[in-house]
Amino acid sequence: MTIMNKKVLPRYERVLLKLSGEILMGNQSFGLSPEMLDFLSAELEETRNLGVEVAIVVGGGNFFRGASENAGHIARATADAMGILATAMNALALHEHFSRKGLSTRVQSAIPIQGIAEPFDRLVAIRHLEKGRIVLFAAGTGHPFFTTDTAASLRALEIGAQVVLKGTRVNGVYDSDPETDPKARKFGTLSFWEVLERRLRFMDATAVSLCMEHKMPIVVFNLKRKGNLRRVVMGESVGTIVEG
Repeated sequence: MTIMNKKVLPRYERVLLKLSGEILMGNQSFGLSPEMLDFLSAELEETRNLGVEVAIVVGGGNFFRGASENAGHIARATADAMGILATAMNALALHEHFSRKGLSTRVQSAIPIQGIAEPFDRLVAIRHLEKGRIVLFAAGTGHPFFTTDTAASLRALEIGAQVVLKGTRVNGVYDSDPETDPKARKFGTLSFWEVLERRLRFMDATAVSLCMEHKMPIVVFNLKRKGNLRRVVMGESVGTIVEG
């Protein structure tokens, strides 16, 4: 009797990947790392080849963060507007780099940037995803006082994603900072209430609350480890999953 090998399908068919500006710096202290962009291109190509639809919300902290101490002399609304523009810069850079690597991408912006990016349109974004394109969401929510984490939760719900993937430089969510505390303990799973009660700050409370209300799971994982993105979408136990 011949035993047929059953193809293992991805756990998630459509995902929203949140990229911080800090991730894009790689080992630099500012700007964009060409090596990191190459790495991300390869990781995304592998994931797209699985048939997974990928949308990305990108931050701007590698250029400017509205809530940073350096912005203390600028009104918060103005500083956030500057941060919003930084996210657009990153989205355009990713679009250019990914396109050179053969990945079909589109940039949609929450604020009008005529001639540079499409305006955000939920139905158009979904159509792009269905055609195999990676959609890069720029400019956060388009409003001050809302982080790109909240934008990620919002866009994930709008496009019907099955999960928010928070790509970081550590292996998941810990009870303290693993980069400074060698005794930091990693969580395998967490409930939304636990995250809010413990004030675990891997995402802001607004973003977590939005996901909790709509039962949208969040996976926090080390994006800088080769193959982790594929492992997460395949449902392997990687990082920390927040749900329930």
